Amino acid sequence: MVEKDFDVIALGELLIDFTENGLSGQGNALFEANPGGAPCNVLAMLKKLGRSCAFVGKVGDDMFGQLLRRTAEDAGICMDYLAVDREARTTLAFVKTLPGGDRDFSFYRSPGADMMLTEEEVPEEAVARCRIFHFGTLSMTHEGVRRATCRAVDMAKKSGALLSFDPNLRPPLWKDLEEARRQISWGLGKCGILKIADNELEFMTGETDFDRGAAILREKYPNIRLLNVTAGPEGSYAYYGDKRVFVPACRLGGVIETTGAGDTFCACVLHFVLDRGLEGLTEEELTAMLRFANTAAYLVTTRKGAIRSMPEREQVEALL
Repeated sequence: MVEKDFDVIALGELLIDFTENGLSGQGNALFEANPGGAPCNVLAMLKKLGRSCAFVGKVGDDMFGQLLRRTAEDAGICMDYLAVDREARTTLAFVKTLPGGDRDFSFYRSPGADMMLTEEEVPEEAVARCRIFHFGTLSMTHEGVRRATCRAVDMAKKSGALLSFDPNLRPPLWKDLEEARRQISWGLGKCGILKIADNELEFMTGETDFDRGAAILREKYPNIRLLNVTAGPEGSYAYYGDKRVFVPACRLGGVIETTGAGDTFCACVLHFVLDRGLEGLTEEELTAMLRFANTAAYLVTTRKGAIRSMPEREQVEALL
């Protein structure tokens, strides 16, 4: 049997989030280059919690690709499986912060290097060594990287890894939202652990009521053993077996922007599952899981960026 020496391997996008950071002396908008990308954000928080992690993806042979590699390595993430594209540039996202801290994205990705990951570049021996394999849908927007994602998911499942999925819907990156729906449905049919945002739940079920939406997904995809719904400033929900738990969000003020909050939440859930497993979870355990995840996610919203902004375990525990 292959030794599971990685707690979590994530596959997907690694990009630069250019976030607003005031005005220049001439009155022009200033943007800060924050290393990010949802899968690697998840790994960065997991490293803060003491987990062994590796990333699979692709960046361009440019200054931003080099910055991303250095940043992830500095965070303690194994980047041995990061491929480099000599032609396509590293994907960039310009993030406009809206009132309340939510965001609007403009992507520069036509193509972006993360879209160019091939099946051959997925490291089978590494994927076989993880306890949890995490993925989203930005690696499913185009045919080539979609095949790479499907192959990695199949490898992980064959090796006995738990599969974690976050739809992370970004409508501007899809030519057709019906295709987005189909690919999200594919991911839902594969995962055992799901983190889904309130808008994504509505997108997939047509329901604004979380209980009804979660029930639809759980009936259609019985493979989902732990379903978590994030509802922004309202809080989060966990659905497991016959249990339904809600924990309000941490509301202490000081929110700057919400980039990385969902990824931080997801990482905390995976940390809990690595500790506790998925058998016989109690309401008390699910409540503790959500309280910790909500609090860590709140702390990220009080900072700019994601990979470099993840809180220490001690900071989360102190706030709790």
